[in-house]
Amino acid sequence: MNKTEQLFLFHRPLLFSLAYRMLGSVQDAEDIVQDAFITLNGTSTEHIESPKAYLCKIVTNRCIDLLKSARKQRETYVGPWLPEPLITDNENDPVQNYVMKESLSTAYLLLLEQLSETERAVFLLREVLQYDYETIADIVGKSSSNCRQIFHRAKRAIGNRSHKTDMTPAKANALTEQFVSAVITGNVSKLLSLLAVDATLLSDGGGKTKAALFPIMGAERISRFYMGILAKTTGDFSFKYTRVNDEPGIILYLDNKVFGVLSLQIQDNFIQNIYWVVNPDKLTHIY
Repeated sequence: MNKTEQLFLFHRPLLFSLAYRMLGSVQDAEDIVQDAFITLNGTSTEHIESPKAYLCKIVTNRCIDLLKSARKQRETYVGPWLPEPLITDNENDPVQNYVMKESLSTAYLLLLEQLSETERAVFLLREVLQYDYETIADIVGKSSSNCRQIFHRAKRAIGNRSHKTDMTPAKANALTEQFVSAVITGNVSKLLSLLAVDATLLSDGGGKTKAALFPIMGAERISRFYMGILAKTTGDFSFKYTRVNDEPGIILYLDNKVFGVLSLQIQDNFIQNIYWVVNPDKLTHIY
């Protein structure tokens, strides 16, 4: 194993963590991290004091460029946009356990969408990866004082909204199983008892498959939505429980192929938000 390969294995969890949070795309994050190491492999390393900072700089700037080029596509996206689901049920995978798990949540990633590309980079490098302003300045090509201002502006824009739950994983899993059972059996009263009154359902089909084009607000409307789906269900459905962006979730299969990924945000012992990704382009990495 050469030096570049060693660096790849050592720094990949950090770089993927950064790129995925920047982009909300598993596939693009993996491509950018791979490309960063190809670039490093073809570069003389004599002048590089810190390979870690150098790689972070490559990844950050390529993420910024990709976000800028994809801005128009995002503006014309059909229906709600959700990040590609990241399956996080493998506790032995360092990529999926790299610092601040709550910053992997779908709700957190959606908050980051409020920020500009550079604001997002500075915020993540400081808030999640705990880099000092001098290092961040070198990565994004701005002064340290400017980076400090950008970070505080981004922090104000996002606010101090916490999406952590006090519910134990065991209780969260039990609630998820009750939710699935209520939907499958058509138990409306049970489903309503699990949902917060002001719960929200976001479904991302990207115009590629049937999905709600607008957020579905309120427990009763969400219940009617699921009962409508149940009534129209055909084919051989199956599912498995998993962790999606470090939250309770399920992968749905239709005729043994991945059909959709659902994750739940739980607050105060109720399901507050449901994230439902059925855009086939966002499911190609899931099995």
